[in-house]
Amino acid sequence: MGEFKGFMKYPKRKLDELPLTDRIANFEPYQSRFTNGDAQQQGARCMDCGTPFCQTGVQIERETLGCPLGNYIPEWNDLVYRGDFKTAYERLSETNNFPDFTGYVCPAPCEASCVMKINRDAVAIKGIERTIIDEAFENDWVKPRMPHARIDQKVAIIGSGPAGLAAAEELNALGYSVDIFEKQAQPGGLLTYGIPNMKLDKSVVFRRIDLMKEAGIHFYCNVEIGKDMTKEELDRTYDAIVVCTGAEKPR
Repeated sequence: MGEFKGFMKYPKRKLDELPLTDRIANFEPYQSRFTNGDAQQQGARCMDCGTPFCQTGVQIERETLGCPLGNYIPEWNDLVYRGDFKTAYERLSETNNFPDFTGYVCPAPCEASCVMKINRDAVAIKGIERTIIDEAFENDWVKPRMPHARIDQKVAIIGSGPAGLAAAEELNALGYSVDIFEKQAQPGGLLTYGIPNMKLDKSVVFRRIDLMKEAGIHFYCNVEIGKDMTKEELDRTYDAIVVCTGAEKPR
């Protein structure tokens, strides 16, 4: 994995950021991805750890050790080091529905769990992930997840935040007909209404939602379950209801 003694040769790099004088003038994103060369060098720092804690995802009381998604982090670090960004994206997508979200806003418990963190800076895992997914979109590698066949069953998902979107994509890929209900005017939940543009531009959120629509998922906004539509109405139309909000169960 990575370059032999690469972690000794190369320092950790952070994503480039706009100067403060530029950032205070607007609410636009202030970080930019690594260049491919910089990402390869950062991938070279990944060691062939006997136990890669970065990807374990173990819950210890209120803390998470490593990636909660179980991303194959050392594998795509090595693929990036070797310049194979397309395969790196494919491996990343096996465990992560939306690396375009996590690559931008994840708090990166993987880096806190990196073995290198014992006595030096961790591998720049989040920056590498951000570069992989940006490279994937720039090269049109990201496609809608189309089902192989449709099942004659319908699922209603309440809430279009990260959990609702992930549930919808997985169920749709299995062949279920999926409708998402969102009480706000736009889909995305926390991604749209809780994270400022400087951290996650809304164009990043909506390009992913557009892909989900292409895959056959339907979004219904300005619909509050329990007010505009009752649970009984949902029960008559859908075979299953998935609640993906922090609110109470639908009435």
